Amino acid sequence: MSAIELHGVSKSFLTPVLREIELSVPEGSRTVVVGASGSGKTTLLRLISGFDFPDAGTVTVSDRRVAGGGTAVPAHQRGIGVVAQDGALFPHLTVGENIAFGLGRRKSGARADTVAKLLDMVSLAADFAPRRPDELSGGQQQRVALARALARRPKVMLLDEPFSALDAGLRAATRDVVSDTLAREGITTVLVTHDQAEALSFADQLAVLREGRLTQVGAPRELYERPVDLFTARFLGDAVVLDATVDGNLARCALGTVPVAPGPVRGDASIMFRPEQLAVGSEESAGCAGRVEAVEFFGSELLLTIRLEGGESHAGAGGIIRVSQRGAPHAVVGSRVGITAIGPAIAYPRDSVSAP
Repeated sequence: MSAIELHGVSKSFLTPVLREIELSVPEGSRTVVVGASGSGKTTLLRLISGFDFPDAGTVTVSDRRVAGGGTAVPAHQRGIGVVAQDGALFPHLTVGENIAFGLGRRKSGARADTVAKLLDMVSLAADFAPRRPDELSGGQQQRVALARALARRPKVMLLDEPFSALDAGLRAATRDVVSDTLAREGITTVLVTHDQAEALSFADQLAVLREGRLTQVGAPRELYERPVDLFTARFLGDAVVLDATVDGNLARCALGTVPVAPGPVRGDASIMFRPEQLAVGSEESAGCAGRVEAVEFFGSELLLTIRLEGGESHAGAGGIIRVSQRGAPHAVVGSRVGITAIGPAIAYPRDSVSAP
């Protein structure tokens, strides 16, 4: 059962922003819409929430049409919670007063009990209630904003890049608290972000938005491993793209003859590997050799920049590839290494190469 349905949704502000969006959000799921700045992510949330209305198409929330076809249900009647990028807490109110703002009229004792429960729900102690927003860290402010949105017991929660202003460690911790809270309450969630790692880790369903159109919608692993085009491949992570000639389930490229996933592409093509699909070792055990030009250290992982020998005509960017490895004893700058492909590449028509 779907909690949100968008059919043929388009929106323009002088120029087109969203074009014929088709999106179904399963009830109780976490859907992430990822795209570059200006791709239409925030506009999509505003159409779902009711802060804007589509020029064409329909929006349905919990089997109720809320926009399109002559219907225009205002935001406050849609039963949707919204958490903005900066939390948007009222600075002149305490934490408790901010949260209670969404509770309506209740006796003071009941309001205090509910505020305490909501604070606990987002992993904050009850003694946060008398504090002011400027006394909180960025992550704590976002948790309070979530508690305030939860106070109205929404069926759907919309998150507009709520972690983007936080530093890396705080962002991950806050994201985990928010994810756990929404999952525990069974609230259907739509998050928009430009952070690919955040999108892949948070989502049950991932939707990639490019220039107002959805390029692919599906499970995060599916989109990462089987992107429909090179734009989506590159947007969702590092991609090693090589010129190749495809014949059946094999391709000849700078790495030698490698397997490719079944598909319709034949002849001259571009093939894509994820960096972790390429193993670095000794020259003797590999089908292709290259020289290490740079080594970047990321703790448990190394990112190697390798110039393939004789690969200039097969591997764009002058025959240079970037390979992710967990421990590579042969990989020091200037050393010669062998490269072996692990698993099949994905093949695309040669003229489809497009950078995000």
